[in-house]
Amino acid sequence: MADAFFNLLFRKDRNSAQPPLPDPTHPYFPRNLSLPTYSPNTWTLPLILSAFISLITLFVGSGLLLARYKSPLLKNKLGDQFTIAWFLLCGFLHLFFEGYLVFFSESIPSSQFIFSQLWKEYSLSDSRYISRDPFMHCIESLTFLIWGPLSLLTAYFIASNKQQGTRHILQIIVSVGHLYGVALYYGTGWFSERYEGKVYSRPEIMYFWVYYAGLNAPWGIVPVWLLWRSGKEVKRVFEVVDEEKKNE
Repeated sequence: MADAFFNLLFRKDRNSAQPPLPDPTHPYFPRNLSLPTYSPNTWTLPLILSAFISLITLFVGSGLLLARYKSPLLKNKLGDQFTIAWFLLCGFLHLFFEGYLVFFSESIPSSQFIFSQLWKEYSLSDSRYISRDPFMHCIESLTFLIWGPLSLLTAYFIASNKQQGTRHILQIIVSVGHLYGVALYYGTGWFSERYEGKVYSRPEIMYFWVYYAGLNAPWGIVPVWLLWRSGKEVKRVFEVVDEEKKNE
């Protein structure tokens, strides 16, 4: 059963009709991509993922515990706890993981640092990262500079349970930014394949559907829910203000 599932994940599912080229020194698509300094990962995939998940768990878990300690009322607000965890996750990824790409993109193909190995693994689903694609580098730089700090600032305002107006303004701004970013990410990939014939993902199900489509999907789903929550709260506040004006 396990072998069958593994074979399904790594079975060629798309783009397999692409004409074969002389096998380069790397596993990425397009096959004529030049990566002269590429060096294969030395860690196994389970080890890489375990280390990365441990870092995320430590960062998000510590932040959430601190938030609950500073604001005991959060214990009864599961929605706010989830939102804090979400923005802590975004802050970690934007500042550290994506920030690493921004500053060390040139050395990633040859490096064996954990973040480099993660980027080399993820780039099997989108080689624009490892090839220093100008669009990806620009969008990741903006993500590092803007959405990373604002994500952590939003988490802080939620945890402090003060200035809720500022919290919802930030929540709306960051959520719209995430939706815009994921739309550009999927859109440019689709456009390149549809109109330019450029394929950046390997054909196996694991890389396109799990990595490329699946891992980015939360940034197209969670922000919609957060916008709905903020919109609902803004509407409630204005209804209270309107009612007070009527009673004056």
